[in-house]
Amino acid sequence: MSRQTRNFTAAPHLALIAVQIIFATWGIPAKIALRQITPFSLSGIRVVAAAIAFSIIARLTGSFKPIARRHWPLLIASSFCGIVFNQWFFVTGLSRTTVINSVLITTAMPVFTLLVGSISGIERPSWRRLFGILLAAAGVIYLISPARTDANAGSRVGDLLILGSAFIYGCYIVLSKPLVETYGALPIVTWVFIIASGPTALVGAISLRHAPLTAIDRRGWEAIIYIVIVATIVAYYLLTAALRSVPPSTVAVYIYLQPLIAFVIAPVALGEAFTLRTAIAAVLIFAGVAITTRRRKRNPVPAAEIEVSTP
Repeated sequence: MSRQTRNFTAAPHLALIAVQIIFATWGIPAKIALRQITPFSLSGIRVVAAAIAFSIIARLTGSFKPIARRHWPLLIASSFCGIVFNQWFFVTGLSRTTVINSVLITTAMPVFTLLVGSISGIERPSWRRLFGILLAAAGVIYLISPARTDANAGSRVGDLLILGSAFIYGCYIVLSKPLVETYGALPIVTWVFIIASGPTALVGAISLRHAPLTAIDRRGWEAIIYIVIVATIVAYYLLTAALRSVPPSTVAVYIYLQPLIAFVIAPVALGEAFTLRTAIAAVLIFAGVAITTRRRKRNPVPAAEIEVSTP
């Protein structure tokens, strides 16, 4: 096999590794930015920038498709679950808890997707997958347990908000699945960001009265620019591009890199502690997600479900 062929084969995997590094660490610049800007303003800037970028990319690639009128209610519901409420919950939760906790709880998103699908009657999970759900849930409960003596009330609220964002995103995956199957991933991602830009921009603008942009220093702007360009536009584009060359089931495996990277970098960059409780919770969540997402070869993971790896 030639070097050119090997490089071509490795390209999507290198892209996926880069995506997981970005997603695992974007909470660090976000924590820096959130010292000077509100969660709602940061969410508004991120969503509006992503909507503009994806609109341009979709136009250039010919992926911008009109949505049938009958699908608009589902599209709007998907946008509010996948972007609006998800971002508000996640960024607000991140401002109150640690990067390590936020990434670890987010890792359980595939479990929430299956749970929502089971409740709605779309999926009928096996006993094995039910056990995986319970195992991951045990890890999350152990991580954010009220019995903890090493966490304050604000941190617990932050963990619960991150948990809420993961559940809401699970709803989005279930809602958007038929849309993605009909129109494709990039067109739907573009439209959900366009729709979400309205409410997030409005609330973000109102929130600026409490923390105006003029009060942000150079370090804060550097963090915001990194979040917009690298953690949003570049990361989502690389993920979409990789899905064209790599089976979705392979992409799902890469989600495990996020907490491992965060465990190493967050303590160094922000001084966060990696405790024994975090390690035990990580093992339980990893095991639960692995059991829940493991499928037989004849049942490949649908591409729509891969979006669970994106915060």
